[in-house]
Amino acid sequence: MSDVEGDSARSAGTGPGSSGAPPHLSANLTVRLESVAALGDPVRRDVYQALQRSGDALTRNQLAELTGIAASTLLFHLEKLVDAGLLTVEFRKLGERSGPGSGRPAKLYRLAQAEVAASIPDRRYDLAAELMAAAIDTSIRDNTAIEQALTQTAYDAGHRLGVEAGSMEGVLDGTGYEPYPDGEGGFLLHNCPFHRLSRSHAEVVCGLNGALLTGALEGSGDAEHAVTPDPDGPYCCARITRLAQPSI
Repeated sequence: MSDVEGDSARSAGTGPGSSGAPPHLSANLTVRLESVAALGDPVRRDVYQALQRSGDALTRNQLAELTGIAASTLLFHLEKLVDAGLLTVEFRKLGERSGPGSGRPAKLYRLAQAEVAASIPDRRYDLAAELMAAAIDTSIRDNTAIEQALTQTAYDAGHRLGVEAGSMEGVLDGTGYEPYPDGEGGFLLHNCPFHRLSRSHAEVVCGLNGALLTGALEGSGDAEHAVTPDPDGPYCCARITRLAQPSI
């Protein structure tokens, strides 16, 4: 499944950072775009959908039977899907025989991920949905206000992202914020990963966004920056500013 969005301001050459250069793509988005591109071939798409329907790992010959595509033809396309990160490979012996003389393990292919989605600019509606669902669960279970639950859930998720990335810039890049230096040691965020949601539910989504970014700062050990609301910003409702250094 591919959801490709255009950014009219950037394509028209307006707004911050519109120098005519190609828009910055995060490593995460680049990988997902390559995955979508790999499914552009009809043979690979048939193979991928056959594995989706099966729900299990299959051999090349089993896939040939399901799709009607020659096993010799499938080999090339299967390896392309593996290279794109869409399939994983495992080896195991099939049938009931085991031990010496039972034959070599068969090579099987399995889906590496259930869905493939990419958008330009990068959007993370899946992340927003996960955070909101987790917050609702917490609110019901602990009988807490939903706003409090969402703030804590988003902060905790951001903290985990910060720990994993090891730097705030790494979090921003990997989550799709398209960070650009602001010339003062901070970052302008040239993309909102929750763009459409923020338009119709600004208070909720911007609160989630601020908590996520604050948690990421803490998790990455970044004590030099702070999350600053930027409600009038052209893309994101927040920016990352460098804290003033104490005078000596």
